[in-house]
Amino acid sequence: MKTKYAFLLITLFYFHLSFSQENINSKKEIEKDLKEAGLAFYNFDVGKSLNLSKKALNQSFEIKDDALIAKSYNIIALNFEEFYEINKAIEYYKRALNHINLTSNDTIKLAINNNLGSIYSYRKNDLKQSIPYYLKGLYFAEKIKDSIEITYTQLNIAGAYFAAKRYNDGIDYLNASKHFVKSKGELEAKISMCTLFGSYYSHLNDNDKAELFFNEAVNLGNKNKSGLIESNLADVYKDFSDYYKKNKKFEKALFYFDLYNESKQNIYNSQRLQNAKLAGNQIEIDEYKRQIDKVEGEKESSKKISKSILILSSVLLFILLLLLLSVYKNYKLRDETNKELTESNKQLVIAKDTAEEASRLKTQFVSTISHELRTPLYGVVGITNIILDEHPTLKDSPHLNSLKFSARYLLSLVNDLLQINKIEENKIELEHLIFNISDEIQTIVESLDFIAKKNNNTLVTEIDSTIPEFLLGDKLRLSQIFINLVSNALKFTNNGEVKVVAKLNRIEGTLNYIDFKIIDNGVGIAKGDQEKIFEKFVQIERKESDYQGTGLGLSIVRKLINLFGSEIYIESEEFKGTTFYFTLAFEADEKLKNQLINNIDVDLSTNKNYRILVVEDNKINQIVTKKILEGNNYKCTILEDGYAAINLLENEKFDLVLMDINMPIINGFETSKLIRSKGIQTPIIALTAFDKQEITEQALASGMNDIIIKPFESAKLFQIISNLLTNK
Repeated sequence: MKTKYAFLLITLFYFHLSFSQENINSKKEIEKDLKEAGLAFYNFDVGKSLNLSKKALNQSFEIKDDALIAKSYNIIALNFEEFYEINKAIEYYKRALNHINLTSNDTIKLAINNNLGSIYSYRKNDLKQSIPYYLKGLYFAEKIKDSIEITYTQLNIAGAYFAAKRYNDGIDYLNASKHFVKSKGELEAKISMCTLFGSYYSHLNDNDKAELFFNEAVNLGNKNKSGLIESNLADVYKDFSDYYKKNKKFEKALFYFDLYNESKQNIYNSQRLQNAKLAGNQIEIDEYKRQIDKVEGEKESSKKISKSILILSSVLLFILLLLLLSVYKNYKLRDETNKELTESNKQLVIAKDTAEEASRLKTQFVSTISHELRTPLYGVVGITNIILDEHPTLKDSPHLNSLKFSARYLLSLVNDLLQINKIEENKIELEHLIFNISDEIQTIVESLDFIAKKNNNTLVTEIDSTIPEFLLGDKLRLSQIFINLVSNALKFTNNGEVKVVAKLNRIEGTLNYIDFKIIDNGVGIAKGDQEKIFEKFVQIERKESDYQGTGLGLSIVRKLINLFGSEIYIESEEFKGTTFYFTLAFEADEKLKNQLINNIDVDLSTNKNYRILVVEDNKINQIVTKKILEGNNYKCTILEDGYAAINLLENEKFDLVLMDINMPIINGFETSKLIRSKGIQTPIIALTAFDKQEITEQALASGMNDIIIKPFESAKLFQIISNLLTNK
């Protein structure tokens, strides 16, 4: 994340490079050289930048101007940091700081403190060292009341915290700088801000926003690829590659990693590094000469002076030898790094292929297990409805209603557990159904009463009376959210109280924003575990041994609330309790409500004795389907295999066929093809437990007219039958 500081160094430098209150020709000449050195550094002409800085430094020492000496050391340190050696850069920054502290120039103090903060943060990864320098820089920025410098220092501090993964500490500084950067910030600042926001939203797993900001940073960088902009863009590529790698999008990760390598090789080419070493060595020699001159001036006897010169010369020779050794080691290190990068590229390609194969196997598994679980669930849901139909006196039984609700909830939960990959890829769409919030919550409370009694808990509801009686939205997904949160609260509370609160927050147009809270006074959750609980398959370690579960509940809750376009939050303290809260918006449009009510109230029963052929091999499903059809005055004939169905259709007339897909001997697709090949045009509905998206194309190609997925609502089946027979 080096791009988070580079723009600020240069911005600060340019802002104060031309500062001079002295009308002395020599000082003006030095200022001119420093300005040209800064431009050369910005354009990565490192040899020119260091030579001009060296010249300015020597002249500044001659006139004994501490401010100009500090400026010269500052730009030398910038070049050393980028192209030469980090530790040397720190040494020269500190020399600059020592000289500027002898003056009252707060503006240059601000720049150098920021540069030291940046090198410790992004080069040394030492947050403990960097933050004090940044705060010192912020102090001087506020002292001189410069809003530009305040903003850029805030950006630096945010970047330092983010680099150390302390996002909560850094986000306030980033938000504080946002308005100024958008309205008045330079290109480097905008690139840095976008990259920081990309990293922040990637940390929050808000991939849409993260990708938006990273793309914006890339677009800004492509506007001007000169000098430090190119360096910033290279690091944006690296952050983007890390983001895609984190999200297992290896192809894109590899693409941006290649761009990063290409940019780095272009920036840190051998010629630039060689120029930096040559000019840097000369500056080092000048520094040693200054030390020698200082020693000469301090010594009283020529003998001591000669001895000191000899010692310093020996030291200089030794250092030069070390520098040569360092050049050789750097060359070897660069060669090894290139080999590692090549190997990393190969590993990324292998990882991408492995991930694609794993994804294919996962999809195949989901498809198979989905069918195997939905088939028996069709029997559970169907038998529950049959009991209600045959025993109308049980219609108001809270136990049977809880059973029916739990069966519906279990079906929905199974679907979501099996298709959690679709939730993550935003492939699940919310339904638009009418419901009463008080009734839904009360049903959940009744269905969970046995858990409350088990732990001797009281379950309380507080429903705001100003919430409209009828709302429009996905009530089943809302039920899933509540049943997970409330059952969790009940399991982790003993001899206590669990409260479900729904309160109207505001109304915007036809949307009613409702605040929901689930409050308990149970065992609570430690601060360090509060973010972990929303991860898949994670269960926080408890002292009690009877807490069980898959570890998926809260992960599904967060993803479902995200589908509603909202976020879930938590407040908890160990041994005092936990509160989960979130806000959801539901429509209360009167026209749409009436339209949905009218659709629900349509009576699809008929007095016509339609003949329906059911081709189904599962005995329980035969019973359920037959009971549903005969309850609607249809005549029902059941066969167990496709060939028997073809023979019967050739000899007898039926109004419609309900065809299972997964049957022995011959499947539903092949059966339908043979029926159509014989010229039989009887409407065929696929009655299946497979996912609809997986079979739609194949079903229509085989001659089927429509599809309904088991388990289903009876009204939905009758609506499809009515449509087909009416069109016929």
